[in-house]
Amino acid sequence: MSYIQKQDPAVYEILMGETHRQAEGIELIPSENYVSPAILEANGSIFTNKYSEGYPAKRYYGGQKFVDQIEQLAIERAKKLFNAEHVNVQPYSGSPANSAVYFALLEYKDTVMGLKLDQGGHITHGLPISFSGKFYNFVPYFVDKETHRIDMKEVRRIALECKPKLIVAGYTAYPRDIDWKAFREICDEVGAIAMADISHIAGMIAGKQLKNPFDFGFDVVTTTTHKTLRGPRSAMIMCKEKYAKAIDKAVFPGLQGGPHDHTTCAKALCFGEALTPEFQEYAAQIIKNAKKLGEELTKLGWKLITGGTDNHLLLADMTPFGIPGVAAQTAFDKAEITLNKNTVPYDIRGPFDPSGIRFGTPAVTTRGMKEPEMIQIAKWMNEVVKNHSDDAVLARVKSEVAQLCKKFPVPGIAI
Repeated sequence: MSYIQKQDPAVYEILMGETHRQAEGIELIPSENYVSPAILEANGSIFTNKYSEGYPAKRYYGGQKFVDQIEQLAIERAKKLFNAEHVNVQPYSGSPANSAVYFALLEYKDTVMGLKLDQGGHITHGLPISFSGKFYNFVPYFVDKETHRIDMKEVRRIALECKPKLIVAGYTAYPRDIDWKAFREICDEVGAIAMADISHIAGMIAGKQLKNPFDFGFDVVTTTTHKTLRGPRSAMIMCKEKYAKAIDKAVFPGLQGGPHDHTTCAKALCFGEALTPEFQEYAAQIIKNAKKLGEELTKLGWKLITGGTDNHLLLADMTPFGIPGVAAQTAFDKAEITLNKNTVPYDIRGPFDPSGIRFGTPAVTTRGMKEPEMIQIAKWMNEVVKNHSDDAVLARVKSEVAQLCKKFPVPGIAI
C-alpha cells in the first residue's frame, strides 16, 4: 500500500489498524472470511476503470472485449460449480440479488413464505420494515419451540393455508442442514416457485459437503460470493433456463446499472479456486471445526441452539451465564475474538440487545486451524464469558490469542 501511504497517511493508518486487527485476532463471524492474495489483486485491478452496462456481446459502451471474456469465464465456472442452467454474476450483493429475484418473478403484494428473521431468516426474507416486507405479502414460517429445528410438517400446513407464489429456503442463522427435497415437494403441492438462498452455505455446497438445491429441482438459487465461498463481497443468481430472461432483465436494467467488473474478475478467480480438490478439503474442515467447537463448548456447559451444528455456524444462548448478547460481544472484542450478538429462537429480548451470540469457523479454517485449535478457542470463549467484566482476564486472553494467530497467518496479509 505504498501509494496510499504516500498520498494519504490518514487513510493508510486506518488500513494498517484493520490489517493488524485481522492478523492478530480470531475471526468467528460466520459470514466473514479471508480471500486469497489473487482475489485481493483482482478486486483492486484495472477492471475498476471500466463501465459495462449490459451483458456479454450486448453492451451499451465500446471497449468490452476483455470485460466480456472475464464475465463469461465467471459464468461458465459458476455453472460448473453449482450445476446451474443459467447464471447472472452481476448482482452487487446478497440483498440486491434477492430483490432482483422478487422483482423478476413476483407482482406487488404477492404472497411469499420465508423463515422469520429472529429465528434465523434474513431481512430480505420478509422483515416488515425492509423492502421485502413492504412490497410483498411475506408469511413467516418458524422453528419448533423445543428443538429449534424447522418442522417441515408445519411449513407444509402454512403453505397449504396461504398458497404462496414463492417459498424461500436458506438462512442466516440456522445451524442445521436443510431438507431441500421436502421444500421442493411442498412447492410442487401448492404451485410455488422454489427459491434457495445459500449465501451462508454456498462454499460447503460447492465443496461437495452439503447437498445442492438444484439436485432437488429448485427453480432459483441466490448466493453471496464471500462467506464460505471465500470470494469478493458480492453475489450472483442461478436459475433454470426458463427464468433466465426475467432474471437478467430484473438485474439490468431493472435494478442496477453497470456491473462492477473488478468484482466480476475476482468472482472468476473465486469460482476457479472453488473447483479445486483443495477447496473440497477446506469445506470439509470448516464443518469438522464447527462440530468440534460446538462439542467442546457443550462440555463446558454452553447452551447451543439445536444442540450443535451441521454446517459452519453455531448459535448460543447467553441467558444461563446471566449476560445478554451485547455484553458478550463487547467482552469478546476486548479479547480480540470477533463474533456477533444474535437473537435466538423465541427470544424474550429485543434484536438490538438479544440473548444470543452467533459464531462460526470459515475464517479460522482458512488460516489453517483445525480441531486442536478449536479446543483452545472453546476454552478462551468460556473464559471470556465467565469473566466478561474482568479486564485483566480479557487482556490475558487477547495476548494468548495474538500468539496463536502468529502461527496461522492470514492469506494476503504480511506484517
